[in-house]
Amino acid sequence: MTAVHPPPPRQADVPQTGGISEGAGLTPETLGAAMERLGDTVDRVLRGQGARLTAGISPAALALAFADWAVHLAVLPGRQAMLATKVATKLARLADYAARCAVGQADAACIEPLPQDRRFDDPGWRQPPFSLLAQSFLLTQQWWHVATTGVRGVSAHHEHVVNFVARQLLDVVSPANWLPTNPEVLRRTAAEGGLNLLRGWQHAVEDASRALAGMPPVGAEAFRVGETVACTPGKVVLRNRLIELIQYAPRTETVHAEPVLIVPAWIMKYYILDLRPENSLVRHLVDQGFTVFCISWRNPGPEDRDLTMEDYHRLGVMAALDAIGAICGGERVHALGYCLGGTLLAIAAAAMGRDGDDRLASLTLLAAQTDFSMPGELALFIDESEVALLEDMMAVRGTLEARQMAGAFQLLRSNDLIWSRLVREYLLGDRAPMTDLMAWNADTTRMPARMHGDYLRHLFLDNDFVAGRWIVGDRPVSPNDIRPPIFAVGTETDHVAPWRSVFAIHHLTEGEVTFLLTNGGHNAGIVSPIGHPRRRYRIRTHHAGEPHLDPDAWLAAAETRTGSWWPAWTSWLAAQDGRMVSARGPGGAHHPPLADAPGSYVRMR
Repeated sequence: MTAVHPPPPRQADVPQTGGISEGAGLTPETLGAAMERLGDTVDRVLRGQGARLTAGISPAALALAFADWAVHLAVLPGRQAMLATKVATKLARLADYAARCAVGQADAACIEPLPQDRRFDDPGWRQPPFSLLAQSFLLTQQWWHVATTGVRGVSAHHEHVVNFVARQLLDVVSPANWLPTNPEVLRRTAAEGGLNLLRGWQHAVEDASRALAGMPPVGAEAFRVGETVACTPGKVVLRNRLIELIQYAPRTETVHAEPVLIVPAWIMKYYILDLRPENSLVRHLVDQGFTVFCISWRNPGPEDRDLTMEDYHRLGVMAALDAIGAICGGERVHALGYCLGGTLLAIAAAAMGRDGDDRLASLTLLAAQTDFSMPGELALFIDESEVALLEDMMAVRGTLEARQMAGAFQLLRSNDLIWSRLVREYLLGDRAPMTDLMAWNADTTRMPARMHGDYLRHLFLDNDFVAGRWIVGDRPVSPNDIRPPIFAVGTETDHVAPWRSVFAIHHLTEGEVTFLLTNGGHNAGIVSPIGHPRRRYRIRTHHAGEPHLDPDAWLAAAETRTGSWWPAWTSWLAAQDGRMVSARGPGGAHHPPLADAPGSYVRMR
């Protein structure tokens, strides 16, 4: 008899395991999908490793920007002719200036530096040959600005990138940065017999060795967390995987019934708002009779790569509100968010408004963006190519390293934060004294890969919160869902969160918004203790139902005041609810103190 064998199974009958093992599940489709995943993984790893060589800057993004500019400029003969004419006229102006210098009649420069450019302030720059070097550099800088802007057809983002890169490259060759061409450095070198250069060399070696060893800059050791900074007394009353919640000890016999919660940015340590007692916003609040809580974010490591913005919302803001409710008997909370912490807090407030959660008595946003359509110069580093590269780099490491963000911020103000410092410390041999704000700025943190990727992609790139696409708890939220009154603070020279972007909260909500614009930058404008010299601010309240003003109209209508903005804000807080209660000690039955402030998370490296 002939053996009868069952027919081979049809393709649809083969178990689909998704793996590649001894023929089981091995189909053209599964093999193709596996190879696609493998190829994508290899590409991301290689790109992530390669990003270390470019300091996280996407070469493709730069190439696309310059190609866009060059291709459009190449087909504009009229603009090319205009630029050639400008070269000729600038050379003629420089030649005329040189001729007047030769006969001692160069009483007027042919071009002046921009108001914020302090590189050529020294009197030596007004004497030849240094005056010729400075004038030649400034004319060249002006020509490149014209050449890289206003080219028809170039996208706004690419124009900004090309203009920014041109400025950076020109700044490298500025005569102010080099010993033979800087009159101030030459004069100091002659007066000291070169000792300034010896000190500068010692400074450079010391800085390099500290950087390689992962040590903070010189002088930062004088600002010790828990001793000289972050030293307002209090207790840690909650600790989870992501935060320690600090409750500060009262300094008055009675306190306002409604407590204050501070949500700082996780990009840096929380204690910018609790530096020395003399300039601590936390201390000021406690002295004014407020019960103050502050989140201290954990410094994440590679093991935290999968933390999301939803985790920061749930384990951060919401966990803190739950604990404060238990400690303060269910009182509503005045919540303050700074920078990224303000963005997260606005999202949390919108989700609470959507869900009918009325635990927030007010919302204060310090230099915090909710609308990312005007992100300022940080947008130079954020496009699809750049975000994809950062995602690949973070996928390899698990986090975004602190030096990556620090480098981007320094480039935005390279004259102030890079070149002038190198000249002062390495050529003139002078060390700038360390300050508490500088020491805090050097105490950096990391950011989890998934959270930061979502933040860049869905807020900076896609502006999902304003568009009503940001998901909290499986449902979208919108700024229109924010219910409590808002106090928003912008700073005039903010390069991280431009004040006009912060001002946009007026047009995103229907409720009351008090907007305050203070002088200073993103950090120094917020740290504005009473008695600080040269402080001023503008303030105006928009009530629900009133016509909206644009930023320029607001500037004209707002009241101008001198001094710190802190008293104006604490007065606004106190007016929200006038009840006073006996002072509350840190913790309670459900949240007994776990440790003394400032806790352990702030000390993590």
